[in-house]
Amino acid sequence: MSVTELIEKMRPMPTEEKRAFMEKVWAEYGDELGWGDPELTREQIDELERRAAKARAHPELCRPMEDVFADIEKRYRAKQ
Repeated sequence: MSVTELIEKMRPMPTEEKRAFMEKVWAEYGDELGWGDPELTREQIDELERRAAKARAHPELCRPMEDVFADIEKRYRAKQ
């Protein structure tokens, strides 16, 4: 099966199922393919994974990325 065929099969899947699939692919093949930042220590990777798991478990505590970027831009413009 080609990559394009796999992507087409994923399109109708619910977002959470797509996320779970991608996490499984990452866990299975990430090291082999060299994905990730080679500069990160094991402790940093563990901390990022812990934070990601917390965000998935408690999405109500998260803020939309657009809001975070807007706040950063607002602070940046205020300093100019």
